[in-house]
Amino acid sequence: MADKKAVPAGRQVGVVSHYYDKIGVGIVKLNASLKVGDTVKIVGKNGEFTQEISSMQLEHQSIDGAKKGDEVGVKLDQRVKEKDQVFKL
Repeated sequence: MADKKAVPAGRQVGVVSHYYDKIGVGIVKLNASLKVGDTVKIVGKNGEFTQEISSMQLEHQSIDGAKKGDEVGVKLDQRVKEKDQVFKL
């Protein structure tokens, strides 16, 4: 498997379960806590990018942080795909 990607520095905090193209929001199923202001790297088949979490919602309500097991909507700068991995830096 010479094509295997290296795992980025940081801890995996979630996986993208859906992406709403028109509003630029990804739904992330969390396996660790995440809060507004954290910097994340999103890694997938189509590449990777880094950004700061500027907006997060749970059940259509703005929140400052979320915990393991939550499924949150996060405003993203670039398109993501289902199963892209989210790492906290």
